[in-house]
Amino acid sequence: MWLCRPFPITGARRGQRQAAKIVSIETSECIELVYIDPVLPTLRQLHYLKLLAEHGSFSRAAEAAHVTQPTLSAGVQELERILGGPVVDRARAGVILTPIGEEAVARASDILARAEDLVQATKSAGQPLAGRFRLGVIPTIAPFLLPRALPTLRARFPKLRLFLREDQTQRLMAALKAGALDAALIALPYDTQGLETAPVCDDELLAALPANHPLLSSEAIAPERLSGDDLILLEDGHCLREHVLAACRIEPPKASDEGVFTATSLSTLVQMVGSGLGVSFLPAMAVEAGLAEDAPIGIRRLATEHPSRQIVVAWRSGSSRGVEGRLLAETLRGID
Repeated sequence: MWLCRPFPITGARRGQRQAAKIVSIETSECIELVYIDPVLPTLRQLHYLKLLAEHGSFSRAAEAAHVTQPTLSAGVQELERILGGPVVDRARAGVILTPIGEEAVARASDILARAEDLVQATKSAGQPLAGRFRLGVIPTIAPFLLPRALPTLRARFPKLRLFLREDQTQRLMAALKAGALDAALIALPYDTQGLETAPVCDDELLAALPANHPLLSSEAIAPERLSGDDLILLEDGHCLREHVLAACRIEPPKASDEGVFTATSLSTLVQMVGSGLGVSFLPAMAVEAGLAEDAPIGIRRLATEHPSRQIVVAWRSGSSRGVEGRLLAETLRGID
């Protein structure tokens, strides 16, 4: 029978040799085992690397980290020693991530996001939607839902410090997965791999036509009846464009076609339809908020099965903000 008796080597520090003795009770034979305590990167070092990747230079990264450039540089060098290779190539034009650096940044983003989740979960324990909450919202939702939602959120959660970011879905999803956002208000269908969602509402899609269009005599319009008109959609990058094409089962206009128009926002799209440039589709949320009231256009329902998009609150899978994401969605569902 062997008995293990661990003991530290005198003066051993993190990453240095540690030892233990295995002693035979029967023969008193002793075997000394030596092992190495692995050195791990610190959160501060990973944070420096993430900032360096985002800003592309040591000086700007140091400024963002509120430290001196030598301090940041020393932190990155120590990280390189721990990882066993360079994380960046230093050049006059800036810094470029090495393959080791790219892998480290990808993993660092997740580690830092989870560390921040831990801090926020501790601070808000027992007090959901209290303190800082970073919410992303797509442009085809923000100006129509938020004016009604913000007073309710302020009244129900007085300790909530809400930071809003309006951007296209793709960029919001990237920020969400990187830990730069706590949740996002988006529209489905969209690829939500790595995310969890809670429903808010279904937002019906409606046809928008110039005020003198002959099809306005109908109470509902089949999408195929608009095939002879110029179709105006939001530019690429807006998920509403894909929602319209999928729900109405229509082909997108070709970029090479003459007379094809795209809009950068829903308000611009409404003005283009009102000017007689073509027909389009609007979410009911925007119409109910009065987007089309001052433009010479007519709105009609679509005679097709379930022409709508689903509004949801999304957050990173496994995030401690999941409880707050669901609570936020529940609150938004109750807004008239």
